[in-house]
Amino acid sequence: MTFSMLRSAVAIGISACLYTASVDAQFDPLTVQIQPLAQSSLLLDIANAGDHLVAVGQRGNVLLLKNGQWQQVATPVLTQLTKVFFFDDKQGWAVGHDATIIHTNDGGETWTLQMQSTEIEKPFLDVRFYTANEGIAVGAYGLFYRTTDGGKTWQDEFHQELLFEEDIAYLNELKAEDEALYLSERSALLPHFNRLIRLADTRLLLVGELGMVAVSDDNGHTFTKVDFDYDGSMFNAIQVNDSIYVMGLRGHVFKSDLTLSQWQQVELPVESSINGALVTAKDELYLVGNAGIVLSVDDTQAEIVTRRQGENIVAIAKDSEGQLWFAGSKGLFQLK
Repeated sequence: MTFSMLRSAVAIGISACLYTASVDAQFDPLTVQIQPLAQSSLLLDIANAGDHLVAVGQRGNVLLLKNGQWQQVATPVLTQLTKVFFFDDKQGWAVGHDATIIHTNDGGETWTLQMQSTEIEKPFLDVRFYTANEGIAVGAYGLFYRTTDGGKTWQDEFHQELLFEEDIAYLNELKAEDEALYLSERSALLPHFNRLIRLADTRLLLVGELGMVAVSDDNGHTFTKVDFDYDGSMFNAIQVNDSIYVMGLRGHVFKSDLTLSQWQQVELPVESSINGALVTAKDELYLVGNAGIVLSVDDTQAEIVTRRQGENIVAIAKDSEGQLWFAGSKGLFQLK
């Protein structure tokens, strides 16, 4: 399973401009979701929530690490969750397939549904809040929603500036001729938005398919594409001091300074797609990816820390005790 398989093949659809959702009163996740082997199931992300970790994955699974033990908690969804983000130790959001967004205000102990639409049929792949009320969720085929009220409502945005010039011209012609076809076509032309990070200088950096790297200095209201001489998918990005790393398909990792004007390729000893990254308090950079690879990176050189055959690693996090945890196709684990 490659990381691109974590995104569902989606049907073309027209997303609503404003969407809110409530939990079905008949739905009892405790009877259908809680599983004894959830820790060993597909898990796609881990985030720090104060003194504990929170992991998310298939079937709407959410697990909390407390006192060295992972414990599953109920959520109001059974859709696959792809990313989790905590603004502080209490307020957090997780996103996933069917344009799902769930929210917690108690560090992940309980969750409520903020948005979900089987009509949109696209997965969110990342979520980021820059205040307790203002945040953005992004995903497949340019899926982009914004909230200014902590997720009570979410507003759809279309970022035409991230299209190729020929696609912009095509859409402009189509809009004048056939509004319905225009809306249908524009929902499929943007690349997948795979990761959105906030840089230390408050700019937002967005990476995705087709070598898309873009930056925003107005909290994502507009983006400027960065010159980037690679047309493969970028799955993640991270800042290490005054350096920016972007990473993705078949072991392609690139480094730039804060100007984002010149990129240098990081030489990897493998060709596995790189999915996740972590920088420690000591400025140690770790990368994880397919074929069970864990790498340490020093400037533009990388070394293999370990390789776990038969599984793909998607995310990495450090707990309050300083221990590294990994998530992927075979669940959660630590290195021995």
